[in-house]
Amino acid sequence: MKAWEATVRKTQAVAKKRANTIFGTYASAPNVEQDQEEETVEDNDHEEHASGEVYQAERFLPNGDYYTGYWADTFPHGSGKYWWTDGCMYVGEWFRGKTMGKGTFSWPSGAMYEGNFKSGFMDGEGTYTSPNGDVYKGTWMMNFKHGRGVKDYVNGDCYDGEWCRGMQEGHGKYQWKNGNYYLGEWKNGTICGKGTLYWTNGNVYEGNWEDGEPKGNGKFQWPDGSLYVGNWSRDPKDQNGTYYPAGSTLLDGNLQWDPQSVYNVDLKDCKVCPGEKVSILPSNKKLAVWRSTKAADSSVRPRRMSVDGRLDAGIDRDFARPPIPDAARHSTGSASDRNGIDDSLSGLHLEDPSIRGSPIRIPKVVKQQGVTISKGHKNYELMLNLQLGIRHSVGRPGPPPSLELKPSAFDPKEKYWTRFPPEGSKSTPPHQSCEFRWKDYCPKVFRTLRMLFKVDPADYMLSICGNDALRELCSPGKSGSFFYLTNDDRYMIKTMKKAEVKVLLRMLNAYYNHVRAFENTLVTKYFGLHCVKLNGPAQKKVRFIIMGNLFCTEYTIHRRYDLKGSTFGRITEKPESEIDATTTLKDLDLNFIFRLQKNWFQEFRRQIDRDCEFLEQERIMDYSLLVGLHFREAANSSDHTPADCQTPTENGGTDESVPRLSRADMDQLLLDPAGWASIRLGINMPAKVERTERRNDGEIQLVGEPTGEYYDVIMFFGIIDILQDYDITKKLEHAYKSIQYDPNSISAVDPKQYARRFRDYILRVFAEDS
Repeated sequence: MKAWEATVRKTQAVAKKRANTIFGTYASAPNVEQDQEEETVEDNDHEEHASGEVYQAERFLPNGDYYTGYWADTFPHGSGKYWWTDGCMYVGEWFRGKTMGKGTFSWPSGAMYEGNFKSGFMDGEGTYTSPNGDVYKGTWMMNFKHGRGVKDYVNGDCYDGEWCRGMQEGHGKYQWKNGNYYLGEWKNGTICGKGTLYWTNGNVYEGNWEDGEPKGNGKFQWPDGSLYVGNWSRDPKDQNGTYYPAGSTLLDGNLQWDPQSVYNVDLKDCKVCPGEKVSILPSNKKLAVWRSTKAADSSVRPRRMSVDGRLDAGIDRDFARPPIPDAARHSTGSASDRNGIDDSLSGLHLEDPSIRGSPIRIPKVVKQQGVTISKGHKNYELMLNLQLGIRHSVGRPGPPPSLELKPSAFDPKEKYWTRFPPEGSKSTPPHQSCEFRWKDYCPKVFRTLRMLFKVDPADYMLSICGNDALRELCSPGKSGSFFYLTNDDRYMIKTMKKAEVKVLLRMLNAYYNHVRAFENTLVTKYFGLHCVKLNGPAQKKVRFIIMGNLFCTEYTIHRRYDLKGSTFGRITEKPESEIDATTTLKDLDLNFIFRLQKNWFQEFRRQIDRDCEFLEQERIMDYSLLVGLHFREAANSSDHTPADCQTPTENGGTDESVPRLSRADMDQLLLDPAGWASIRLGINMPAKVERTERRNDGEIQLVGEPTGEYYDVIMFFGIIDILQDYDITKKLEHAYKSIQYDPNSISAVDPKQYARRFRDYILRVFAEDS
């Protein structure tokens, strides 16, 4: 390899000389040997090859890079070696200019990766040796350790377990060079959760951990049988436990031992080695594209390639909408309501099934959803009451939340009323609204949930109670509930029926345990449950829940779907002219299969199983998977548009509120560790969607046939509407509709049957990107 690098450096002079000659500069005295070599290279440049032909060639690129191997058109394609001037080198397989398959990438620092590549990323099984000698062997995803892997540190430590986005996360074993080892849960690269640490001297700690230290319930045991049981914390004020000498019983406990010695002595040598930082990732390396000296006429402008390789993406064409079987029309009432793909200027414009390769049309910019609740609005006072109550609940001083909650915190009777007179009181400020009463349901639980979901109390209050008013969505949901959005789109507030409140309080303990156990859960995140009771003759009560907005993102959501796996009534009932990017489409409107990267799809499948099992156990049905798609191609007017350029809208102006990222910008975002950190299951997920088409044979087809047409997207998805109990009304609804329609086509079915049907359907429309 060193000899080959020396040859490359020697031949760089030829490339530089040719590059200088083009720009009118001249080298020093001519060298016959160099001239002969240059002439051979130029003769090779003039060879003509058919489009798509794979041939072997050696290239000295104008910027000093060097490549030898197989080519197709102007890209490395097949096996080959590429050497960059900064000393990085790749030897292995290529596909259309990207590292793909097995290969080896080496850095000038001495670091090396040997394994699988995909689309330019380290992806699959591979081994990475860092400059300091650390070695990781395991699975990768998009340049990050992700999945199962073993890392041997140069100091003698070793970690064997699960990884997520480059850090230890999940279950794993870490063994120090002195023989001590930890076996248990990890999070964000640190020991966190339940686990056990074994010392070589026989001491054992078993219990909860946080940030690499014992925190919460746990026990410390010595080889002679003595032990300490209690609540652990580095802060002596928060620790509480009992010491039991060897041979004693639980009745003989005393407090004669200080657990702080564990933090100061036993854990002193149990520090986890930090992860390494790679300055240059393989997918960051740009290739100097080869251009033949027999180039086409420069006056002819080349056709722009779309993100997925098709030509002329972005050209407007009009095509008819795909047909829907007549059997599906009973739920719409008119032919104009048949499909959720919009033909108007305001929607994504996709191709007719009979004409392949037609593009996505750039959608019209949609105004901000909802109506601002300003003074004079019928719900203006209700909004003020809500903001006053939230400020009181969140800002009220209390003990720091702990993940270990007592059963009494989940008691449905655990609720507190607060009176808000206009003149104010000892605990409430004066206000300009009418007098009202405010109720908090299970406040300790929801405060802990906000901590679990990493919601900062100050930001939470600022979003809901700041100077900006809430926005009311124009129409209530099917259940009659009203929805409100905070101005920053981070939180959604939904009014609730009394029955829904009872269901949530009944399942709150199970919900808390579920979201705590599975960080990637797809079920809705709840942050608070409250009630406003207005004084006066009506004594009106308004109950509402605060939850996270799944589509709070910098990307424009071009398409959104509500998917259940049933067919009755599962088609959009809007005329085509009213369908836009804010319209929520349904099962029979769906013309895509969502393809996730292998590891993400496996995690998605596991999490769907867990969430469906949880909802089935709680007797919940009628939930759905809400999916939002941002089409990367629709946001790019050109692959070469500068990042700071504004994209013209269809009205001729510019849109400053919607980001228009070029493909290069998007790739850079995904390569950025901060951008990658924002990606998790269901949030900011890069993926592909494949167009499908349904047969026009008179039968309802829930999932269409794949067409082979792909689009790059950013995906958002989560399970919503999880508060519908299978009560007597739903049983009657099922019995009534089963007389008229296929029982399997309606939403109201037994929770066990609903979970099975929902899971089977979702795993048909989601697939692995192979």
